[in-house]
Amino acid sequence: MDVSVILLTRNTCQQTREAIQSVLASSGPLSKEIYVIDNGSTDDTARILPTAFPEIHYQQMESNVGFARGVNLAARAAKGDFFLLLNSDARLSPDALQLAVEWMRADPGCGVAGAQLLHDDGKKQNSIANFPSLATELLNKFLLRALWPKHFPGKEREYPEPMEVESVIGAFFLVRRDVWETLGGMDERFFFFLEETDFCLRARQAGFATVHIPQVLVWHGQGQTAKQDLPAARIEYWRSRYAYFAKHRSVAVRLVLRCGLLLRLLLDSAVSGLLTMATVGLSRRWREKFAVHRALLLWHLRGCPAGIGLPR
Repeated sequence: MDVSVILLTRNTCQQTREAIQSVLASSGPLSKEIYVIDNGSTDDTARILPTAFPEIHYQQMESNVGFARGVNLAARAAKGDFFLLLNSDARLSPDALQLAVEWMRADPGCGVAGAQLLHDDGKKQNSIANFPSLATELLNKFLLRALWPKHFPGKEREYPEPMEVESVIGAFFLVRRDVWETLGGMDERFFFFLEETDFCLRARQAGFATVHIPQVLVWHGQGQTAKQDLPAARIEYWRSRYAYFAKHRSVAVRLVLRCGLLLRLLLDSAVSGLLTMATVGLSRRWREKFAVHRALLLWHLRGCPAGIGLPR
């Protein structure tokens, strides 16, 4: 088996159907299998997907076990030389899988490969990520990419050739099986964010490169699962961010991060609250921002408990 494609879904039935169809429609001679982990969906996913695609390996979880654990479960049964972690709201261009696998086979030092992610209208999304640092988490990422584009690569620049990067966005995340097994899969301490970033850092530490391949095109719905409950999803991001810094950064750096983030959160909450009142609650944009900021403040005031966030 050349490639094992692993998708996690939770109440994203239609998007997952389109993702599976794009994999099945891939061009080239690659042999492939598809694993779908249903993370406790309450929609029609369990009824529709196994019937629509009898060839897939479908496993329904009783609850939401998180991204890292769900992927690890599928990877234990997968037979491919490569594992493709594909978001349920992503769709492959016909040659994407073939191009990516060919590149990795030609470069044995490449352990992880990512694609150029696109909006439905063809505009580029950010597909490259830096390892989280005080700069990336406390400063404006757009300004970092504008002022130091070589160190902070992003969608604003054209990249004609594949290039080594720190990390790639996990909507399309192609990994060599031997690299996966060497690293022991995803770290399950990360429930729903930064697990792929942590994996890329550990791959680099083990001597394997992560490469962004701009010729591999993937359309990405960008956070369809997270948009179902945005305040809870943002809490999960902050939780994962704290976990990443606890794992990879010093106590002093973690203290500066937490103080800086809380100061910015207080300022952002005041601004979004005032603008929500100024627009009499009619601006959806500011209502949603204030809801997120309020949820994050309450989570911190309660001591960042594990029971608050996306459903388990």
